[in-house]
Amino acid sequence: MGLSGAKPAATPLEANIKLTSVEYDQANAVVCDNLLKDITAYQRLVGKLLYVKITGLDINYVVQARSQFMQRPKKSHCEAAIRLVRYLKAAPGQGILMSSGYIENLTCWCDSDWAACPNTRRSVTGYVIKFGDSLVSWKTKKIVNRVKELSRSRV
Repeated sequence: MGLSGAKPAATPLEANIKLTSVEYDQANAVVCDNLLKDITAYQRLVGKLLYVKITGLDINYVVQARSQFMQRPKKSHCEAAIRLVRYLKAAPGQGILMSSGYIENLTCWCDSDWAACPNTRRSVTGYVIKFGDSLVSWKTKKIVNRVKELSRSRV
Protein backbone atom coordinates (compact mmCIF):
# COMPACT_ATOMS: atom_id res chain seq x y z
CA MET A 1 0.00 0.00 0.00
CA GLY A 2 3.04 2.29 0.11
CA LEU A 3 2.47 3.26 3.76
CA SER A 4 5.94 2.58 5.14
CA GLY A 5 6.53 6.31 5.63
CA ALA A 6 3.00 7.09 6.84
CA LYS A 7 2.43 8.66 10.24
CA PRO A 8 1.15 6.08 12.78
CA ALA A 9 -2.41 6.50 14.12
CA ALA A 10 -3.28 6.32 17.82
CA THR A 11 -6.65 4.60 17.32
CA PRO A 12 -7.88 1.99 14.81
CA LEU A 13 -10.74 4.18 13.60
CA GLU A 14 -11.91 7.75 13.90
CA ALA A 15 -14.38 8.58 16.65
CA ASN A 16 -18.04 8.63 15.62
CA ILE A 17 -17.35 7.51 12.05
CA LYS A 18 -20.29 5.81 10.33
CA LEU A 19 -19.42 4.16 7.04
CA THR A 20 -22.38 3.67 4.73
CA SER A 21 -23.12 1.59 1.67
CA VAL A 22 -23.71 2.95 -1.82
CA GLU A 23 -27.41 2.07 -1.54
CA TYR A 24 -27.72 4.05 1.69
CA ASP A 25 -26.04 7.05 0.05
CA GLN A 26 -28.37 6.87 -2.95
CA ALA A 27 -31.46 6.65 -0.74
CA ASN A 28 -30.32 9.67 1.31
CA ALA A 29 -28.92 11.76 -1.58
CA VAL A 30 -25.32 11.66 -0.35
CA VAL A 31 -22.99 12.46 -3.27
CA CYS A 32 -19.66 13.42 -1.67
CA ASP A 33 -18.24 9.88 -1.38
CA ASN A 34 -17.26 8.24 -4.67
CA LEU A 35 -16.86 4.56 -5.48
CA LEU A 36 -13.30 3.32 -5.88
CA LYS A 37 -12.29 2.83 -9.51
CA ASP A 38 -10.05 -0.17 -8.73
CA ILE A 39 -11.50 -2.22 -5.87
CA THR A 40 -8.87 -4.97 -5.94
CA ALA A 41 -6.37 -3.04 -3.77
CA TYR A 42 -9.08 -2.50 -1.12
CA GLN A 43 -10.11 -6.15 -1.27
CA ARG A 44 -6.49 -7.34 -0.89
CA LEU A 45 -5.91 -5.00 2.05
CA VAL A 46 -9.05 -6.07 3.92
CA GLY A 47 -8.25 -9.72 3.15
CA LYS A 48 -4.85 -9.32 4.80
CA LEU A 49 -6.41 -7.52 7.77
CA LEU A 50 -8.80 -10.46 8.27
CA TYR A 51 -5.76 -12.62 9.09
CA VAL A 52 -4.24 -10.02 11.41
CA LYS A 53 -7.46 -9.64 13.43
CA ILE A 54 -7.19 -13.18 14.80
CA THR A 55 -4.67 -12.02 17.40
CA GLY A 56 -5.85 -8.45 17.82
CA LEU A 57 -8.97 -7.86 19.87
CA ASP A 58 -8.62 -4.11 19.39
CA ILE A 59 -9.03 -4.41 15.60
CA ASN A 60 -11.55 -7.26 15.42
CA TYR A 61 -14.66 -5.10 15.04
CA VAL A 62 -12.92 -2.56 12.82
CA VAL A 63 -11.82 -5.21 10.30
CA GLN A 64 -15.27 -6.82 10.31
CA ALA A 65 -16.88 -3.47 9.59
CA ARG A 66 -14.51 -2.85 6.64
CA SER A 67 -15.15 -6.31 5.18
CA GLN A 68 -18.86 -5.48 4.72
CA PHE A 69 -17.99 -3.22 1.81
CA MET A 70 -15.84 -5.62 -0.25
CA GLN A 71 -18.15 -5.62 -3.28
CA ARG A 72 -18.65 -1.85 -3.70
CA PRO A 73 -16.07 0.04 -1.62
CA LYS A 74 -16.01 3.83 -1.56
CA LYS A 75 -13.17 6.23 -0.96
CA SER A 76 -14.14 6.61 2.72
CA HIS A 77 -13.92 2.83 3.21
CA CYS A 78 -10.40 2.78 1.79
CA GLU A 79 -9.34 5.72 3.95
CA ALA A 80 -10.68 3.93 7.04
CA ALA A 81 -8.78 0.74 6.13
CA ILE A 82 -5.58 2.72 5.62
CA ARG A 83 -6.05 4.35 9.04
CA LEU A 84 -6.20 0.85 10.52
CA VAL A 85 -2.87 -0.01 8.86
CA ARG A 86 -1.40 3.20 10.31
CA TYR A 87 -2.71 2.14 13.75
CA LEU A 88 -1.05 -1.27 13.38
CA LYS A 89 2.18 0.48 12.45
CA ALA A 90 2.09 2.29 15.81
CA ALA A 91 1.71 -0.97 17.75
CA PRO A 92 4.05 -3.62 16.32
CA GLY A 93 4.16 -6.94 18.12
CA GLN A 94 0.94 -6.46 20.02
CA GLY A 95 -1.17 -9.56 20.36
CA ILE A 96 -2.70 -11.85 22.94
CA LEU A 97 -0.55 -12.42 26.02
CA MET A 98 -1.35 -15.05 28.63
CA SER A 99 -0.26 -14.47 32.22
CA SER A 100 1.70 -17.25 33.93
CA GLY A 101 1.09 -16.17 37.53
CA TYR A 102 -1.56 -17.23 40.03
CA ILE A 103 -5.04 -16.22 38.87
CA GLU A 104 -8.09 -16.02 41.09
CA ASN A 105 -10.59 -13.82 39.27
CA LEU A 106 -12.66 -14.04 36.12
CA THR A 107 -13.84 -10.70 34.70
CA CYS A 108 -16.48 -10.17 32.01
CA TRP A 109 -17.60 -7.00 30.23
CA CYS A 110 -20.32 -6.47 27.68
CA ASP A 111 -21.63 -3.49 25.76
CA SER A 112 -24.06 -2.69 22.99
CA ASP A 113 -24.77 0.15 20.60
CA TRP A 114 -28.43 0.03 19.60
CA ALA A 115 -29.20 0.64 15.91
CA ALA A 116 -25.56 1.57 15.29
CA CYS A 117 -25.36 0.41 11.68
CA PRO A 118 -26.74 3.15 9.43
CA ASN A 119 -27.27 0.69 6.56
CA THR A 120 -29.37 -1.95 8.34
CA ARG A 121 -30.26 -0.21 11.63
CA ARG A 122 -28.99 -3.33 13.37
CA SER A 123 -27.46 -3.10 16.80
CA VAL A 124 -23.88 -4.03 17.64
CA THR A 125 -23.16 -5.97 20.80
CA GLY A 126 -20.02 -7.51 22.20
CA TYR A 127 -18.33 -9.03 25.19
CA VAL A 128 -14.84 -9.63 26.60
CA ILE A 129 -13.85 -12.31 29.13
CA LYS A 130 -10.56 -12.13 31.02
CA PHE A 131 -9.05 -14.69 33.37
CA GLY A 132 -6.83 -12.59 35.59
CA ASP A 133 -5.00 -10.26 33.21
CA SER A 134 -5.26 -12.70 30.29
CA LEU A 135 -7.84 -12.34 27.55
CA VAL A 136 -9.68 -15.63 27.05
CA SER A 137 -12.65 -14.87 24.83
CA TRP A 138 -14.38 -12.04 23.00
CA LYS A 139 -17.09 -11.49 20.44
CA THR A 140 -18.61 -8.61 18.53
CA LYS A 141 -21.81 -9.15 16.58
CA LYS A 142 -24.55 -7.30 14.75
CA ILE A 143 -27.94 -8.35 16.02
CA VAL A 144 -31.46 -7.96 14.74
CA ASN A 145 -33.55 -5.48 16.70
CA ARG A 146 -36.28 -7.75 18.09
CA VAL A 147 -38.78 -4.93 18.63
CA LYS A 148 -38.62 -3.94 14.96
CA GLU A 149 -38.75 -7.61 13.86
CA LEU A 150 -41.79 -8.33 16.05
CA SER A 151 -43.66 -5.27 14.84
CA ARG A 152 -43.12 -6.33 11.21
CA SER A 153 -44.42 -9.84 11.87
CA ARG A 154 -47.66 -8.50 13.40
CA VAL A 155 -48.48 -6.28 10.44
